[in-house]
Amino acid sequence: MQKIEEKNIRPDHKAIARIVKNGSSVLDLGCGNGDLLYLLTNTKDVKGQGIEIDDRAIFECVEKGLSVFHGDIDSGLADYRDKSFDYVILNQSLQQVAHIDNVITDSLRVGKKVIVGVPNFAYYKSRLQVLLQGKMPVTSSLPYSWFDTPNVRFLTIRDFADYCRDKKIRIEKKVFVGETKKVFIFPNLFANVGIFVLSR
Repeated sequence: MQKIEEKNIRPDHKAIARIVKNGSSVLDLGCGNGDLLYLLTNTKDVKGQGIEIDDRAIFECVEKGLSVFHGDIDSGLADYRDKSFDYVILNQSLQQVAHIDNVITDSLRVGKKVIVGVPNFAYYKSRLQVLLQGKMPVTSSLPYSWFDTPNVRFLTIRDFADYCRDKKIRIEKKVFVGETKKVFIFPNLFANVGIFVLSR
């Protein structure tokens, strides 16, 4: 087992790890290279499973000893029973799916709780890049140039909170993080990631 150094853990991953209870079952949708799932497996003793579409990322997950299936989360979670996981996690993957309503509804069906992490397009550094440089922003939570981004939509912390209210989805907890630590004031301006714990 590879040792996890505190300094190498992303702030959003730390925040999610604080939310997830020891020994829980976790389904990580769009798990990428598996860093978050690996952290949860080795520090929270979770029974974790991931779904990822990128073959190279899946290979990295397998190298970490993780259980990850190749799949497109846009195609649904029909193979999973209702409430079969304590947590379904969508961390910085929601902006890459085409059918938001379907993915959120399915996640709430399969998970007792859903943890969503959204990159905040209204982060002040993003605003300044658009204002002063006249260019699409590149930040730690939005690290791609406009021509190679996998994102199909851009949203803000406020947008997602409004979405949950309109869809009558309960937000049980909100955590906002900047590039190095938690953010407590004006999160839509100063946080580059918003983390929401949802339930029905």
